Amino acid sequence: MRSASPGIEFAYRLARGDFRLDAEGSAGTDGITGLFGASGAGKTSLLRCIAGLEQADAAHLVVGNAVIDDRVSGRRRPVHRRDIGYVFQEPRLFPHLDVRRNLEYGARRLPAFEPRAFEAVVERLALGPLLSRKPAGLSGGEAQRVAIGRALLRAPKLLLMDEPVAALDAARKRDILDCVRELRAETGIPVLYVSHQIDEVCRLCDQMLVLEQGRVVASGPLPSILLRTDLGVLGGADAGVVLDAAAVAYDPADGLSELTIGGDLRLLVPGRHAPGEPVRVRVRASDVSISRDANDASSSILNRLPATLTSVRDDAAHSVLLELRLPHGESLLARITRRSLRRMALAPGDSVVAQVKTVSVRD
Repeated sequence: MRSASPGIEFAYRLARGDFRLDAEGSAGTDGITGLFGASGAGKTSLLRCIAGLEQADAAHLVVGNAVIDDRVSGRRRPVHRRDIGYVFQEPRLFPHLDVRRNLEYGARRLPAFEPRAFEAVVERLALGPLLSRKPAGLSGGEAQRVAIGRALLRAPKLLLMDEPVAALDAARKRDILDCVRELRAETGIPVLYVSHQIDEVCRLCDQMLVLEQGRVVASGPLPSILLRTDLGVLGGADAGVVLDAAAVAYDPADGLSELTIGGDLRLLVPGRHAPGEPVRVRVRASDVSISRDANDASSSILNRLPATLTSVRDDAAHSVLLELRLPHGESLLARITRRSLRRMALAPGDSVVAQVKTVSVRD
């Protein structure tokens, strides 16, 4: 039997003025891990410690089998020997170098420069037409693709990304996020991705670390961490879940794609998705309502999923959050008023129908 690959372990303490970082945790190396939290929670500080750009008061970092920062001996690898790539919020390209030389800058510092690796990255990121251009002539999305390519050409064992799409418009954000996920699948390089936008994390990540006031307060697989609505950044208006589905059909007359969850639960979403295409959807708690009647065909809501009510949580003065379990174990959250809870006499263990508004489901 193949043993599980070693993961990433870290522990950093850092004091800067009134800010204190005291973050300890772990992540797998088999996917993308989101570092999520409000502005000022310590996400960038933690990333800079991992990269060696901050001299922490206490440091420990293991990536796979490699000890980068050793809390026992106090030895720390310098930045250039960490085999870690870093993509900043701003591309930080050298303005006097063209794209080709920006890409080659990191790669040519390796013991063995691989022209084939250079060609593969240029092709994968569609950088060929940009090679002779200077950074000043690039769009925001183009510059960020170059920055990602430069980081990859360092042949890193770990890739750090610090809000790399924060300055881009919605269309460019989607392009870059899709690119990051595809590159991760192709290269196998683990990624730590910083964001304070929950939609980004839900679209991209497999695992999640939540930071509050310099500490890791929750970590684990994305679907289970999203249920931690007791944490302020995961509750409120943004409370919701992700569901992994597969497209089975497209109806051009209505512009809707039919997805399947767990093989037999059907979900309709806007837009065209090719049969067999994996689709991740985000469903907000505020876009889910509850019915007790499985046969009610009078509702305008098309998505009606059988579910079991597993818990009722306080939410606001007028509302509660319901956690629901779908037949194959997936979870949903629904926000309803306290009056509806009393009127429907809902209690854990009840069988209900979760009604998901078609227009609110996001791929």
